[in-house]
Amino acid sequence: MDDAPHPLSEDRLDRFARHIVLPEIGGAGQVRLARSHVAVIGLGGIGSPVLQYLAGAGIGRFTLVDDGDVEASNLQRQTLYAMRDIGHGKAVSARRWLANFDRQIEVSISDTRATTDNARAMIDGADLVIDGTDNFATRLAVSDACVAAHVPLLSAAIGRFQGQVGAFAGHLPAEACYRCFVGDAFDSEDCDTCAEDGVLGAMVGWVGTLSAMQAIRILVAPQMGEPGWGQLQLMDGLKPGMRTLTIAKDPDCKACSGHLD
Repeated sequence: MDDAPHPLSEDRLDRFARHIVLPEIGGAGQVRLARSHVAVIGLGGIGSPVLQYLAGAGIGRFTLVDDGDVEASNLQRQTLYAMRDIGHGKAVSARRWLANFDRQIEVSISDTRATTDNARAMIDGADLVIDGTDNFATRLAVSDACVAAHVPLLSAAIGRFQGQVGAFAGHLPAEACYRCFVGDAFDSEDCDTCAEDGVLGAMVGWVGTLSAMQAIRILVAPQMGEPGWGQLQLMDGLKPGMRTLTIAKDPDCKACSGHLD
């Protein structure tokens, strides 16, 4: 992230005035957001509100990754899309939404699925990666790439009425990565889907908006508080309520403890 002076234009000052008057963000924090590059992997139920709220917050550059097309069943929870987007690629549709929302945002897209072979290239230059994908193999590939590239990761997931958002910085000596949390058993295509189990649309929105808020916290830290590396926020939509777990670094983790091939 470039910290060089970059005064906001008058129209941008007006657009982000409600942020700038917050002491926890202010003008300096808004400039940091404007200079930030966020990679969003997965543009579904979680990625939709993440992208919308971060675009609204003034993030200056996005890399968007999703290999899927918009389907009618997505509209129950994936707020980026409308009827006209059905049958079109999610990455292309998300870029169109951003162009209509704020023409000053820089966007690059990929309609290829993130894998162990290409994830590192997808996140090149990012200040933060947000993963809202729906299977462990992709999440682990993205996490390992973040560790190798020294980029922090927000990993978010949901099932039925349960959600979680974790902040990971496994490239730092004392901090856990996502693989420390789930281990190596999930390097395969074995994840329940919302098509099988169902999901409440508003619950996905809660997970996505919390992810966006955590992203802003990380990007302007320490003005809004410390990033909270290794903290996993668990969300229950039926109670409703939240609790926090702390994930310890695994000294034998093959990704962040120096054993990644």
